Amino acid sequence: MILLDKKFPNIFKDKKNIYTKSLDKKTYFEERTKREGKNVYREWDPKRSKLAAGLIKGISQIGFKEGSIVLYLGASHGYTVSFVSDIIGKNGFIFAIDIAPQVTRDLVRLAEERNNIAPILANCNHPEEYKDTVSKSDIVYQDIAQKNQVQIFLKNCDAYLNSGGFGLLALKARSMDVTKKPKDLFKQVMKELEEKISVVDYRVLDPYEKDHALFIVKKK
Repeated sequence: MILLDKKFPNIFKDKKNIYTKSLDKKTYFEERTKREGKNVYREWDPKRSKLAAGLIKGISQIGFKEGSIVLYLGASHGYTVSFVSDIIGKNGFIFAIDIAPQVTRDLVRLAEERNNIAPILANCNHPEEYKDTVSKSDIVYQDIAQKNQVQIFLKNCDAYLNSGGFGLLALKARSMDVTKKPKDLFKQVMKELEEKISVVDYRVLDPYEKDHALFIVKKK
């Protein structure tokens, strides 16, 4: 197993797939694993994770590293959260927010095993509601299927992203406007983001995630 790239600490690859080294040598989502000595590597499926798809598609930077503090918006059942947990290690921390009680219960079960995850039941459209729970963060990652997903992302970056920190927006074109072509929406979103924050890179995620793109921004 070798590093995917020196720019991406704690993310590994073989000839076909990418992996993270499991913090606790456990699996949580029936993912396939590889063992090398005492280490267990968890296969990260790009068809189940927009962040993994972005890495496979050659995104130039994601910002995650050992010790990062992460605000994760739209954490769902915690699939991608669990891999981010591996990447940032025991000295990092994830505030994992979702609005749905059912998936938050799944996050609670994951957090019981991983001490670097805090599940939070909240509405990401109102970042002021969790100001007493969430700290300033090195990374804001968002995966939310709502019409105003860009506005939600920018509000949270403004409120919680540290200067010099990275924001990652997994954009779902069909959730914004089903009447427009995804490529036209991506151009529209790029322009909207550039008016507020520095855009570092983006990748269209087909064929792993149809009509999705991953945007990487950096706060000045």
